[in-house]
Amino acid sequence: MLKTSSYEKQRISALMTESANKPALECLLTRQQIQQRVSELGMEISRDFAGQTVVLVGVLKGAALFVADLARVITVDCTFDFLAVSSYGMATCSSAVRLIKDVDQPIEGKNVILVEDILDTGRTLSYLKTVLLAQRPATLKIAALLDKPERRLCQIETDYVGFTIPNRFVVGYGMDFAEHYRNLPDICLMPMDAPTDVWE
Repeated sequence: MLKTSSYEKQRISALMTESANKPALECLLTRQQIQQRVSELGMEISRDFAGQTVVLVGVLKGAALFVADLARVITVDCTFDFLAVSSYGMATCSSAVRLIKDVDQPIEGKNVILVEDILDTGRTLSYLKTVLLAQRPATLKIAALLDKPERRLCQIETDYVGFTIPNRFVVGYGMDFAEHYRNLPDICLMPMDAPTDVWE
């Protein structure tokens, strides 16, 4: 587990306990750690695509902040687009996800990087990889800020990974619990015993 300063612990505690109903969170990755790793990923992508143009395709909503920060540190010509999916049930890799928003611009013949906040079961990325490959990009790479290998159900390889994390529910930096916590600058662990009906 990555260590957190006493200041960070106090700040996270204050943010999370402003409502008595909200569970206190433990910081897993600070904003500084996130930004440092995103910068490293941006440099790696810039080297891999030197002299070329890349299109970042983010998966809404969770990857929005990651896409924005990644785009700002990539030094080659770069644009971005977004798509969205709906997940349901415990179905197979090919049938558990439905596309609800496709990219707005054609990606045929372009260098595309599919950007996701977290890779866990692999169902979403496996499905989206198939969807994007059908649009015939020149290249298709996958970038995931977080990788949770213990949850993997579908075999999929990523090209750029920020952090490997334990099998815990995380929030912050775009990731949510019941649409809360997306705006936290740090990535935090939800308590293992946190109720799932807190805001219902």
